Amino acid sequence: MSASPYKQLEQEFKRLHAFRGALSLLRWDAAVMMPRGSADVRAEQLAALETEHHALLTAPRITRLLDRAQANTQGLEDWQVANLREMRRQRDHAIATPVTLVSRLTKAASRAESRWLEARAEGGRFETFAPYLEEVVHLVRDKATLLGQALNLAPYDALVDEFSPGITTLDIDAMFKALSRRLPSLIREALLAQETRPLLPLTGKFPAGKQRALVTEVMKAVGFPFERGRLDESEHPFTEGSPGDIRITTRFDANDVFTGLLGALHETGHAMYDLGLPQDWREQPVGRDRGMALEESQSLLIEMMVCRSRAFVRYVQPLLAKHFGVSGPEWELENLYAHLTRVQRGLIRVDADELTYPLHIMLRYELEKQLLSGELAVRELPEAWNAGMEQRLGIRPDNDAEGCLQDIHWAVGSFGYFPSYALGAVIAAQLFESMRSELEGLDEQLAVGEFAGLFGWLRTHVHGLGAKVPVQELLKTATGRPLSAISFLRYVEAKYLESTASSAAA
Repeated sequence: MSASPYKQLEQEFKRLHAFRGALSLLRWDAAVMMPRGSADVRAEQLAALETEHHALLTAPRITRLLDRAQANTQGLEDWQVANLREMRRQRDHAIATPVTLVSRLTKAASRAESRWLEARAEGGRFETFAPYLEEVVHLVRDKATLLGQALNLAPYDALVDEFSPGITTLDIDAMFKALSRRLPSLIREALLAQETRPLLPLTGKFPAGKQRALVTEVMKAVGFPFERGRLDESEHPFTEGSPGDIRITTRFDANDVFTGLLGALHETGHAMYDLGLPQDWREQPVGRDRGMALEESQSLLIEMMVCRSRAFVRYVQPLLAKHFGVSGPEWELENLYAHLTRVQRGLIRVDADELTYPLHIMLRYELEKQLLSGELAVRELPEAWNAGMEQRLGIRPDNDAEGCLQDIHWAVGSFGYFPSYALGAVIAAQLFESMRSELEGLDEQLAVGEFAGLFGWLRTHVHGLGAKVPVQELLKTATGRPLSAISFLRYVEAKYLESTASSAAA
């Protein structure tokens, strides 16, 4: 007797999962290992594989099986019903985009990524990159229109839905409105408070090899399985792969002891989410993450809320002495904590503190919507960026490498992704607040490098659910309320005002 339509679909999507994993590792290779002169060859390879994946997902057989399975869901478990929903979602997104557009966009993004790297290496020559970005924007605009029509969404909302299912511009605008009302004044207050707590500089050279040894030790303590993953270097930190083969990259700065560590721990947050996904469903759509807003919440929770805490500094302080031989008052807990929580109006998003970070995202959110609508021409982007930075943070980049060329996202066609960073920060604060209320002795555990309690809570309330429930439902179950900026604002006010004042008084 032949398998049921649902069981046949599970086998089909298991193949698609393997295909997607191979593509993910190919992209990692392109970013980390591939000679720059091979970009055009790799573009053709990626386009061929993306085209084949698209053909498999949109095949009439998949549609027939979906229709037959959905016509008779009796006997299916809750996880299977949710999996059927996610299968349909993947198929609907794929079938809305013609295979020719998939191929053209993959090639254009691969070429643009290579030219983006060259433009940055040349000191930020945006004009050499602009023609390649123009092609990507044109193709993403076509994709957004088609997706929006198929999903009954506005074009930009259709792109956001690809990365953060169930989130719309209404949610994003409400979040930014709440943050905009408080963050500018909070930043000013924090900067004034810092004046009473002068920093002792962390001087010296911190070789990449020693930084890697430190990062590896901390990642192992957190729980990253190096027998099923690896750490490499790239221009822009990222995570690729699957739970059985996870690749993390970071970037090291010989003049900054924390850049490589915090970048790697941000990516470790992503990796630990992927590792915590439900084991029984990892080869199925329902066993995947629940979108990039939730993904980014996990990385920002680790990097910002855990690794920039006093408890974590107590853990990492002796490790700095071990790996770099440092000592003295500048390496004491309060000075290290002050460095990790320093608020400053900086140009670079990935180096931004928690208070100014959302302002970086607001700028990108505004500009990418203007690029897609045609309101802003690609060649006008540098000046629009610089003006926006000056308006929000009071600073202007000296060159495009510090400005509109600092992020890879637009080069690879990831429009609609940036809001997930700010959404992630808000979600992380909401989860962290509930976690701290439920876990006794969390700070004491972190101070000695014990992360099992923290990740146990996350596996129960976030990781272990995969894509079974929408983000809003997950948040209501884990925290008792829907997505809101209240917890984030409460968290940053306590961290950057109350703790600063108490530290200064001490």
